[in-house]
Order: sequence, then structure tokens, then C-alpha cells
Amino acid sequence: MAQPRHIPVLRDEVVQWLAVRKGQIVVDGTLGGGGHTRALAQSVGTEGLVIALDRDPAAIARAEQDLAGMPVKLVQASYRELSEVLGEAGVQQVDGLVLDLGISSDQLADTQRGFSFDSPGLLDLRFDPDCGRPAWQLLDKLPEKELANLIYRYGEERYSRRIARRIVQRRGEGSLRTACELAELVRGCVPRARRQGIDPATRTFQALRIAVNEELQHLQQGLQVFPDCLRPGGRTVVISFHSLEDRLVKHAFRDDPRYEALTKKPIRPTAEEVERNPRARSAKLRAAARTTTGSGMGDP
Repeated sequence: MAQPRHIPVLRDEVVQWLAVRKGQIVVDGTLGGGGHTRALAQSVGTEGLVIALDRDPAAIARAEQDLAGMPVKLVQASYRELSEVLGEAGVQQVDGLVLDLGISSDQLADTQRGFSFDSPGLLDLRFDPDCGRPAWQLLDKLPEKELANLIYRYGEERYSRRIARRIVQRRGEGSLRTACELAELVRGCVPRARRQGIDPATRTFQALRIAVNEELQHLQQGLQVFPDCLRPGGRTVVISFHSLEDRLVKHAFRDDPRYEALTKKPIRPTAEEVERNPRARSAKLRAAARTTTGSGMGDP
């Protein structure tokens, strides 16, 4: 059986905070490379079930091989559609749910979709290639001010205006089409003294990916849907990599009476895990339990 290339972030902590037991039904809302799904399937055993969702058809196709023979049901869908997915599966409520937000190593390894900075393929960045507009079209169409605001808001990039200006100037020379072209342009806009150990293109690519996939909207809607999909006492665990994502999770767990926050502060990866898997360096895990009372969102 082929092993996924992706290394799951905070895998043991996910299993611990979900308090998974044999025979339970749990959901992995972000299948990705399948690492968390595999760990959860091993925890629930053959008498249990993991329902694994992903918007990316390539992730579903890989998992059909990688997780064959395990108690896993694969569904191509967004986690915000969880109510419909459970209804179609004949499941009323589940015992736990995990989200690992962001992209997987398998997506970075795909040279045709633009997730990797050095990719020669089209700058697409969509999780589901059949939905929405690819990132290169945003670069072609958005006015300079809107583009700068997008890069600043979603990427927290202090040089967003400079980058947006250069992108618009580039339109007159020929449209940006590939990831490697955009990465080269952004690197030329960020002073070397400000690069802080990460590729200068990181924040711009992150911003475009979040915008193209409407990631914050999916997260906000999902956080509202999840409690009604969980049995009382069931748990939700979310791993975020971006301050805007973490803020949405923190506020939902604090303000929605259907949630009881279990983590006062986010759980962070150990130094050993970060050394083993650098992708984990910015990860934050928060957990909450479904309360026995509460039927709607509290005041913000």
C-alpha cells in the first residue's frame, strides 16, 4: 500500500483532543494527504467509520488507493456541506471532526497547478479545478488597489502595494501565467533584509489561494454548521496556519453557545516536530466540545 507523502501536522494531538474511541464515527473535513484520516481510522477500528471530505478530486483519487481497506468513506465536497454529506450517508450526528486548514505536500508536489513557487504550470491555485476562477485571472482583471488590498488582507504582506503595482505594470508586457513567473516578480519587490527566512513569495501566494478558494468564507460557514452535526459531547478540532483563520475559530468556540472551548490557548507543535516537518511551524490547534444546550450563535 502506497504511503502518502504528506506529513500530518499535530497528528497525535488531534487524536488526543478528539478523544477518539473504537466504534465511533468521526469526520476529517480536510482529507489532504490522508495522514489524519489514517490515524483516525486506526483509532476507530473496523467497527467505526471516518468520513473524509476534500474539495480536491486529486486528493480523493490518491486516498482511494492509499486508504483502501480501511474504515473510511471518501466524499468530494467542502466541509461546509457537512450536513448534506451526512444526510446522504444516513448519519445523523458524529462523535468528532477535524480540520487541517491549508495545503498539503501533495498539492505542492503537483507542478501543473501552481501551488509551488517554482511550478512551471499555470497559476491556478484552486482546490477544485472545476469551481471558481484560477488565480492568474485575478491577476489579469483586478484593479491595482483591489489587488493590493487582497494581498495585504489575506497575506499580511507589507509590500502589497509595491507588488500590486508591479503586477499591473507587467500586464503591459504580457500577462503573468505561471507560478514561477509570479514568484520571481514578488521576490524583486521585497527587500532582501525583510525576507525573514521564508520565501518572499509566500504571503502573496497564500493571499491568492485564500481568495480563489474563498477559504475564510468556507471556514466561517463550516463553524456554524458543525455543532448541529455533532452529538452532545462530540468534539471539533481545528488546525490553522493563518491569523485570520485562527481568529474565526477562536471567536466561534468562545461566542457560540453550542461550543465549549477545551483549549484556553492554542496548542503548538513541539520543536522536534517543526524540525521534522517545517510546515508545522505556524500551526495552531484549538479544540471545543458540543454542549448539551444552545441552539444558535451568541452575540459577537
